[in-house]
Amino acid sequence: MSTTHPLIYDNHGRPIQYLRLAVTDRCNLRCFYCMPEEGIPYLPKKQLLSYEEMLRISTVLAGLGVRKVRITGGEPFVRHDLTKFLYQLSDIEGIEEIAITTNGVLTQKYIPDLKKIGIKTINLSLDSLDRQRFYDITRRDEFTKVEACLYELLEAGFEVKVNAVVMEGRNIEDLIPLARLTEKYPVSVRFIEEMPFNGEGSHYPILHWTYRRILDHLKTEFPDIQKQIDPLNSTAYHYQIPGFEGNIGIIAAFSRTFCGTCNRIRMTAQGTLKTCLYDDGVMDVRDLLRKGISDEELTLKFIQAFRNRPKDGYEAEQLRSTSVHESMTTIGG
Repeated sequence: MSTTHPLIYDNHGRPIQYLRLAVTDRCNLRCFYCMPEEGIPYLPKKQLLSYEEMLRISTVLAGLGVRKVRITGGEPFVRHDLTKFLYQLSDIEGIEEIAITTNGVLTQKYIPDLKKIGIKTINLSLDSLDRQRFYDITRRDEFTKVEACLYELLEAGFEVKVNAVVMEGRNIEDLIPLARLTEKYPVSVRFIEEMPFNGEGSHYPILHWTYRRILDHLKTEFPDIQKQIDPLNSTAYHYQIPGFEGNIGIIAAFSRTFCGTCNRIRMTAQGTLKTCLYDDGVMDVRDLLRKGISDEELTLKFIQAFRNRPKDGYEAEQLRSTSVHESMTTIGG
């Protein structure tokens, strides 16, 4: 894959290198922090981007310097023919890395294809290692499938990142057991501040479990936990427990401490460009494609959007026309 394309920078000097591409708004779990118990009204298929439209968008963005594409949802593997699309995506000149965020319920049987495509990194959403707490959080009894998927991904040599949202009264007792996964396995366990994207607005007045409190809690069991150097553009603060194989990350998703180095944009399943997780969408790309826009015109539209990017998540939220109330499954995880 070629790396000859120049980078495009936003109006704050941050390169745009990373696309989070949602391939569906559908999900086979009902995590309470992501959507209401009854689910959300899913969009008709014709309102979602087609695979052909996603490939065209990815090609144009690769020409602007996007190097990494993360496939998200909803749950990506509920969309038919996903692996065929991934093979095509991997052929786009300039795309150097494809990663996937999944809940692991359907993923296991696709592991051989993911290896063939050249995908190396899988983010696995797993908020509890206890079957009952997993059920209470997700409203589905699928823990055994997700656990089996985790160990098969590790056995297959993937770089696995376990994403756990930290929730008051729900999974605090899982933080230490999750951290212990890093003792014997080369896994990265990332603890994520809970966010108000659950499809019905914020369900807590104050965030009790900030990244600082998460770290303090881990220190009660692992007092010698050590800070590591964070990779450029990382959303996580990285730590390691001496003698453990894996590492721990803490993501200040609600506190928004990583905005200054953010190099990522989002494309929702319905084709809305988000230059910040907290904005309410800055461009209807699907509509432009279906009205016949050329690649050259679309390139200019993207450049214009990137050069009017909010400084951080707080500014993006202030500029919204509505308050934050979406489901994470509609905005790409």
